[in-house]
Amino acid sequence: MKRFFLFFLFIPIALQAQLTIEQCQEWAKANYPIIQRYDIIGKTAEYNLSNAGKGYLPQFQFSARASYQSDVTALPLRIPGIPIDGLPKDQYAATLDISQSLWDGGAVRTQKSMVKAGQAVEQEQLTVDLYALEKRVNQLFFGILLWDAHIAQNQTLQAELQRNYALIWSYLQNGVAHQADLDAVSVEQLKARQQYRQLVSGRKAYLEVLGAMIGQSVDESTRLTKPNPDTVFISHQINRPELKLFEVQNQLLEIQKNALTIGYMPRFNLFVQGGYGRPGLNMLDRNFAPFFIGGIRMAWNFGALYTQKNDRLKLALNQQNVAVLQETFLYHINLDMTQQNIHIEEIRQMMLFDDEVIALRENIRKAAEVKVANGTLSVTELMRELHAEYLAKQEKMSREIELLTAIYDLKYSTN
Repeated sequence: MKRFFLFFLFIPIALQAQLTIEQCQEWAKANYPIIQRYDIIGKTAEYNLSNAGKGYLPQFQFSARASYQSDVTALPLRIPGIPIDGLPKDQYAATLDISQSLWDGGAVRTQKSMVKAGQAVEQEQLTVDLYALEKRVNQLFFGILLWDAHIAQNQTLQAELQRNYALIWSYLQNGVAHQADLDAVSVEQLKARQQYRQLVSGRKAYLEVLGAMIGQSVDESTRLTKPNPDTVFISHQINRPELKLFEVQNQLLEIQKNALTIGYMPRFNLFVQGGYGRPGLNMLDRNFAPFFIGGIRMAWNFGALYTQKNDRLKLALNQQNVAVLQETFLYHINLDMTQQNIHIEEIRQMMLFDDEVIALRENIRKAAEVKVANGTLSVTELMRELHAEYLAKQEKMSREIELLTAIYDLKYSTN
């Protein structure tokens, strides 16, 4: 389920009329090199589970021994005329031991549970790392939208300056204006064109970084879809991947706690030992002979009881640590959400006055144009009013992008 976005990896961006922020987030995750770790973690867990399951299979052990000892067992009997040979001091044996577990106290089952829990922890940690990409994509995406807004406003300014240039030119032809007035407009036009080049260059740089992050080919013709702030869904419930990570970490600690009990449980298994050596099972036979022995064996190791108390205390401390980390995380998230909601409301309140300010600035600029036509206002002062109107419109567009950025920051906080 973590790799659902891999399907989008090789979709050419040229086929997309508009590039959305959700597409960018999916592509960025799919393009991130660390995404390959999902497969690595899954394969490693498969091998570990397979190895753990082999604990139920019969176990084989082959051994060989050759020894010489200083003394051997001898019968304390002496029968006249009947020689009784003692055991040889050099002895040899080769054996094959086969054992089959009957009950291991739940060791294999617990080992499998620990493998699965460890896999879940690694995968959730990777999900947390990938989730952090969304914020970086958001910053680039809205940064490009801001460049787009500035470029659009600059084009509007250039069109307005061109209109004023034509107006002043007509005034000049009628003797109402001077060449210096026309030059003043030309200077502003040059400044606007210069600013336009800077804006286009800045947008291109942001696009190149975004393209490298999402692994797609983008250029100056790429257009981004501006989200509607009124339709962005933000959950009131925190559903961050970090919370899932804390959950699986606790599950792993619980399994480790249960494993402590298994450490001192008895083990039962069937065994068969076959061999060939001297002496065999008949200790009085000096010749090489085959032999075998079989039965049921119980092993009960109480050594784990010595450290069990401390081990349980350590696991309890680890669980407390996870709880503290989770509480701290939620504390900071709630603080961020409070600040972000306040910030969003502040922006919305400020936006209520933007249209009114722009309308007033348009009226002032139009009045200034009339005054210039009547010769009661200089072109320089008209350019000042034109720039004031331009800045008012630019502030509105910047505030719209700022609102979207704040909304998506809040969405990122809650997921």
